[in-house]
Amino acid sequence: MAAFKLAILFIFTAVVTVSGSGGRRFTKIYAFGDSFTDTGNTNDSLWPFSFGHAHQLPYGSTYGKPTGRYSDGLLVVDFLASLLGLPTPPPYLRSTAAGGANFAVAGATAVDHSFYVRNNVTLDLVPTSLGTQMRWFDGLMEKMGCGRRRRRSAKACAAEMEDALFWVGEIGVNDNAYIVGSQVSAEQVEDLALDSIARFLEGLLKRGAKYMVVQGHPLTGCLPLTLTLVPADDEKDEFGCSAAQNRRNAAVNARLLATLDDLRRRHPAAVIAYADYAAAHRAVIRRPKAFGFKEPFRTCCGSGGGRYNFDLFATCATPAVTSACTDPRSYVNWDGAHLTEAMYRVLADMFLHRGFCRPSFEFLLSRKSGRS
Repeated sequence: MAAFKLAILFIFTAVVTVSGSGGRRFTKIYAFGDSFTDTGNTNDSLWPFSFGHAHQLPYGSTYGKPTGRYSDGLLVVDFLASLLGLPTPPPYLRSTAAGGANFAVAGATAVDHSFYVRNNVTLDLVPTSLGTQMRWFDGLMEKMGCGRRRRRSAKACAAEMEDALFWVGEIGVNDNAYIVGSQVSAEQVEDLALDSIARFLEGLLKRGAKYMVVQGHPLTGCLPLTLTLVPADDEKDEFGCSAAQNRRNAAVNARLLATLDDLRRRHPAAVIAYADYAAAHRAVIRRPKAFGFKEPFRTCCGSGGGRYNFDLFATCATPAVTSACTDPRSYVNWDGAHLTEAMYRVLADMFLHRGFCRPSFEFLLSRKSGRS
């Protein structure tokens, strides 16, 4: 517990803040998404099907304390906050703060939950979506006096939005996972998910968001969960990942990029950056040792042995799996569907410093500080 607090303190104080010296800096982060971004909004009645609870060890084991993150430690959003000299935005459902907030929920979908209910998708769905997260955000704005019943001046409320970084984490992978075995087609869900994401981003921009980073989908075809469940004759790509799944990721990401281009044309005063999750993930899979990884596919907190050490019916933090590998830093994959802190650290560096964000994160910061 003490180790976790010390680690958080270290990354807040040891990283040089580059949030725009000589100009206005970001004062808060608003984060959205699913389990890749959630820092603790899950609870005992709201957690993804089949996976153990992120408020139980071995989750958080790198610091000896589970924190609601689906990892052994920190996530990309934690490293982002560190870079900006800010505290990690607190999970909305577990905080009374009126500043920045993290609205991401493990298992959340892009498409509204009611769609799955109407179509008899019976998997154990988490009943939250991007629409839910927008409603939570609006509720927080009301508390701050900047909602529909605005109590503060328009200028003050505009400043609140302009001084916030909006981080929209990966979203939409759960939509495809939930429909497996149902009558709903992947094409229909992808269309609805992309439409939902577009409306969500448009909604943030209309509410005054000026600086936004939107993550694409990772290479889900390289996750142990996928590789364990695909048929034995599934086509593999050059890395041994599911080729069909990664092609689907690429198609979704291409459509998301087109959406962002359209939003940029219609909101020229905003900076909308795309964090290329798939390209960053691929770079690591191609040369894992260059990034410090010995195990690009094997699950650190899993069971079953074999190449992937993953069993859908005996996952991390379930009664069958109460311990993890001894060195998560050498693993890319934490529990078969989520990544280790070491991988999130690498991804954050790639997004924020290594050209896997377009336009670059440095450009976003320079616009915020008035240097361009």
